[in-house]
Amino acid sequence: MTEQKPSSLPISQRDPASLPWWLGAVIYQIYPRSFADSNGDGIGDLPGITAHLDYVASLGVDAIWLSPFFTSPMRDFGYDVSDYCDVDPIFGTQADFDALVAKAHALGLRIIVDQVYAHTSDQHPWFVSSRNDPDGPHGDWYLWHDPKPEGSPPSNWQSVFGGPAWTWDGRRRQYYCHNFLKEQPQLAGHNPAVQQALLDAARFWLERGVDGFRLDALNFLMQDKGLRDNPPQPPSDQPRTRPFDYQRRLHNQGHRDIPKFIERISALVADYGAFTVAEIGGEDSLREMKLYTKGETRLNTSYGFDFLYAPALTPAAIAAAIGQWSDRPGTGWPSWAFENHDAPRAISRWLPQETDEATRICFAAMKMLLLLCLRGNIFLYQGEELGLTQVEIAFEDLQDPEAIANWPLTLSRDGARTPMPWQGKAMYGGFSSFKPWLPLGPDHAAIAVDVQEKDFGSLLHLTRALLAFRKAHPAIRWGTSRFRHVGESVLLFERRFGEERLQCLFNMGPEDAVWPKGVPALVEPLVSVGGAGQGKLPGYSGCVLA
Repeated sequence: MTEQKPSSLPISQRDPASLPWWLGAVIYQIYPRSFADSNGDGIGDLPGITAHLDYVASLGVDAIWLSPFFTSPMRDFGYDVSDYCDVDPIFGTQADFDALVAKAHALGLRIIVDQVYAHTSDQHPWFVSSRNDPDGPHGDWYLWHDPKPEGSPPSNWQSVFGGPAWTWDGRRRQYYCHNFLKEQPQLAGHNPAVQQALLDAARFWLERGVDGFRLDALNFLMQDKGLRDNPPQPPSDQPRTRPFDYQRRLHNQGHRDIPKFIERISALVADYGAFTVAEIGGEDSLREMKLYTKGETRLNTSYGFDFLYAPALTPAAIAAAIGQWSDRPGTGWPSWAFENHDAPRAISRWLPQETDEATRICFAAMKMLLLLCLRGNIFLYQGEELGLTQVEIAFEDLQDPEAIANWPLTLSRDGARTPMPWQGKAMYGGFSSFKPWLPLGPDHAAIAVDVQEKDFGSLLHLTRALLAFRKAHPAIRWGTSRFRHVGESVLLFERRFGEERLQCLFNMGPEDAVWPKGVPALVEPLVSVGGAGQGKLPGYSGCVLA
């Protein structure tokens, strides 16, 4: 009988010692502007992050993901890069970054950084050169095109942040494409020279010790060369707040050639033993996520949006999302998040505004256990372990360009980007000695880090315990998922790896629920939140049974 290679076996049948570190990892997202300010200017920075790495390590996560800290005019707060290979002075210096990496590695934390390949800032030297010298070395590095005969844009494409995806430039007497802000011109992703420059930037950070990349908006990297118009969306009862919502993005998103460049990225990263996760959004995201992570020559995993904008957390939503990813060899490995820097805080999104504090705490605990029981990689967003709520930002305090442009219809991303509360009684929550760039949440001081550290029944301590539980059980970290009961509020699924078989049982509704038939009622749970176990399923509770 021919012995099978480990990679040809389902993950659930492999030797745990053969599995890479990132498989089933928990990654903690840090938004640098809002984590910790070390120099008193009201903006978080790299030394501030370094000073709090002991706290991050104490959670038990495997890695941290740093949102952009690169040189940028900050029109989209770092996602408009003007130098891929330097640190913006707002955040510190290259030496500060090196110190952060060194301390993180000493604590056993790996470092994941963003790479923004679809676009740059309009202040990037490449774009300045391209705009001023069409025949020069960067003349074809961006998506430029002549107007239609009557002077209108080359296609009907619309930008994510509102308005046409084309802006006229008087110097070149052409339109340039931008799928986001007009200050974020679209790179010509098909151009081999552009691809090489992006790979060189990635190599720069790999040489500085980073352990992987999150690839931002990767399915926007290339567009239809014929600039065909996008067709309209079919009628829908979903609200449409932007022109972007009226189109099927068939020709400016998800180009069929993107996987070829992904294989180049993967080959480079593999030389360093590093990790890759793609951010993939849009109506065709599932197909693209699987395509971009298929086999061993593409990305390690993809970042799902299934829950980030979901209006409710339900058993059906969980089963639908997780059920799309099988354990078959060659199938990609998913990643999940309930919160991030672009989505409203989950507690505020999924609970009525009038919910009392005790119920919020129960829901937050249930939500944390549920997230950490899912098959895939898990992303925790800074403050999620504290149960932070969405902050309502007054129009005059808004920083988010999308929210300002679409006020009041678009939920502000700023409300999830507010400063991390470290000290309940300190001015500005111990985040800074100066007025922060965004206001702190009025209820955040009461659940600050130092407050919860003193309360062994807090969500912070529970999160540490649940992360330790996940690491201790191969079935939770790597096992298969099989859904046994998907009710209106009750969810039961089985996780299995080797000989270990665990039952994950949740009541995701506010009312007490009936214990499912066929599940032993008197077994003591391995872990429990909200009072679940011993035949009881109170509202917003969960447990794991052996």
